[in-house]
Amino acid sequence: MSMRNHLFAATSVLTIISGTACADSPNIGRVATPEEIARWDISVGPDGAGLPRGSGTPKQGEAVYEAKCLACHGEKGTGKPNDGLVGGQGTLVGNQAPVRTVGSFWPYATTVFDYTRRAMPLHESKSLSDDEVYAVVAYILHRNSIIGENDVMDGQSLPKVRMPNRDGFVPFVRGK
Repeated sequence: MSMRNHLFAATSVLTIISGTACADSPNIGRVATPEEIARWDISVGPDGAGLPRGSGTPKQGEAVYEAKCLACHGEKGTGKPNDGLVGGQGTLVGNQAPVRTVGSFWPYATTVFDYTRRAMPLHESKSLSDDEVYAVVAYILHRNSIIGENDVMDGQSLPKVRMPNRDGFVPFVRGK
């Protein structure tokens, strides 16, 4: 293929994926509105940047869990029928099979919040209120003996939670 054909192919691809081209081209798409972007711009960093207002306790989270999580994640997060959320501490070292759960694998509690808010429940993602997400995350952290039964999770307390496997990952440094 000649250099001219390579440039044409690259230009064609850029034209198709370019927001401006999409907005100006028929039947290809349009530029997302600021409101549409804001609904998906919900990332939470390991340092807690991006956490919303709200709060929740393990007791409140138990009710949310039983109503919206139990069918997939099992009684008290045991993982039956699907993914376990509880247990597995100490299984990431040695010769045993690793059990990757919130309590054994995840390095940041804020990441648990971000994932839960963004992707759960599976067939109704983004349907939980911020208070429900804080509560169910508090419940899962409590079931893993990471926080106490009376602890309140919110934008200030959640980033301070020290996860058991925090040092098992490369440290997060904002801006690098």
